[in-house]
Amino acid sequence: MNSVWTGHRKAWALIGIAASFAVTITSPAEAARRRAPAGGGYGPPAASIVVDAKTGKVLQGENIDAPRIPASITKVMSLYLLFEQLERGRMSLSTPLTVSSYAASQPPTKLGLRPGSTIEVDDAIKAMVTLSANDVSVVVAENIAGSEEAFAQMMTRKARELGMSSTAFYNPHGLPNDPPNITTARDLSVLGRAIQDRFPRYFAYFETRSFQYGSRTIRGHNRLLGKVEGVDGIKTGYTRLSGFNLLTSVNTDSRSIVAVVLGGRSGASRDQKMAGLIDNHLPRAYAGARITPPVVEGSAQPAMVAEAPAPRPVEPAPVQAPIRVASATPEAPMAQVTTPQPAPERKPLDLNTLRPVVASATGASSTTTPSSTSSVRWQKGQEPLPLNAQAYAALSPQAAPAQIPASQKAALVAKIEAKPIEAVPAASTPTVTKTASLKVEAPEPKKVERPAVSGWVIQLGATDDETKAKEMLDTARSRFGKLLGKASPFTEKVTVDGSTLYRARFSGFSESDDAAKTCKQLKKSGMNCFASRG
Repeated sequence: MNSVWTGHRKAWALIGIAASFAVTITSPAEAARRRAPAGGGYGPPAASIVVDAKTGKVLQGENIDAPRIPASITKVMSLYLLFEQLERGRMSLSTPLTVSSYAASQPPTKLGLRPGSTIEVDDAIKAMVTLSANDVSVVVAENIAGSEEAFAQMMTRKARELGMSSTAFYNPHGLPNDPPNITTARDLSVLGRAIQDRFPRYFAYFETRSFQYGSRTIRGHNRLLGKVEGVDGIKTGYTRLSGFNLLTSVNTDSRSIVAVVLGGRSGASRDQKMAGLIDNHLPRAYAGARITPPVVEGSAQPAMVAEAPAPRPVEPAPVQAPIRVASATPEAPMAQVTTPQPAPERKPLDLNTLRPVVASATGASSTTTPSSTSSVRWQKGQEPLPLNAQAYAALSPQAAPAQIPASQKAALVAKIEAKPIEAVPAASTPTVTKTASLKVEAPEPKKVERPAVSGWVIQLGATDDETKAKEMLDTARSRFGKLLGKASPFTEKVTVDGSTLYRARFSGFSESDDAAKTCKQLKKSGMNCFASRG
């Protein structure tokens, strides 16, 4: 009996020592927490941007070129590549995707797929959009590229083709990785515009608030859908290192913006910041017909000057152990200046200066990592960079001459879809074909071929298969025959650096209001489109 009691006394003594040690460790942090002012807490490295989708202008920005971790916004690029498979006919919405053991083993959030089972593409898209399912993301990656690594390389290549020069992907879902997926607010705004320009039909998936999978009702994380007018997607994200992220698209009857918020302290504070950005900057967006070209692979990006104060110098944070990130030196602003000024040098994100954090807000949602109530502090992020560049990734310094002639400036800022120069028809030629060639600072000029049109046109989308572009027009004509009865369908071939796309368009609108009203009716019926001058 004495030996048992002695053992208990020793055990309690050890517990007491451990408790004292724990109090010693946690007391300073607890004291600091108590001394913190109301509303305090950790501050993840933040960034934000608001871009006018009709003009490409940056309406607001904070740390827009600073390296950030996208978390589950990574899945937008994964879905971009899946939409390509659908567009090219390599998959259909009913195609079954096989689940591997590796995919099924992914950490939450997840759909809970079993190894050897299958999931249809349609359900896979909805699971990635709403639940942000990590297991489904790997299923998609493996069924397209054969492995997660090969798919990540495809993602990075696609980012380069879209002009996302500071983005690198290492996995398809955005879970913590070494090295982590890296991007910038500017690059994510490019992706947010590109996916709806390229895939208007499939972009509607990002409006999904919930879907039925078997006997389960899966609800989404995007709390702004249905609460903020005009919000029609697209993706949330969260990990310990990234903070709470959100990429948002807003489309109203007359205005269109894409906005990004990175590094929110909680899901609620992130949503509040995004709602404030929309409220403040949507009224400033251009209300006329779209004048910037669609964001497509390899397109020459127009130079747009952001509406911002004079540039301010930036003191980058010290770098102790740089990680592998893709970087690019921003090009100096081109519009209304005599000599371009070099932009501040970008620095890679130093993960050694960041301490992992978890959500501090009760009830905050997480798209990739289970939430917790503990918190830690962050190193202060970079100060906001000057908004002296467009929303697209800049060209490399080698591609930008020190002095740019006025004639070349005009060509660089011209729209890819600017009204082409009309050729004088020959007497023996029954029809007139308009062509345009814009000389830009690139190896090959952009070439546009299309039939003669006048007035205004409506574009439904663009695909690399002319047959599919025609099918898109036929579908619209069959569904909206009365609305498009007087419009003329046509496809327009666009060749950029060897890549060819076919735009699906309707002509025959004499006034911009006619085209805008027709497009508005099409959008109400679930079909994306935009109006532009013919």
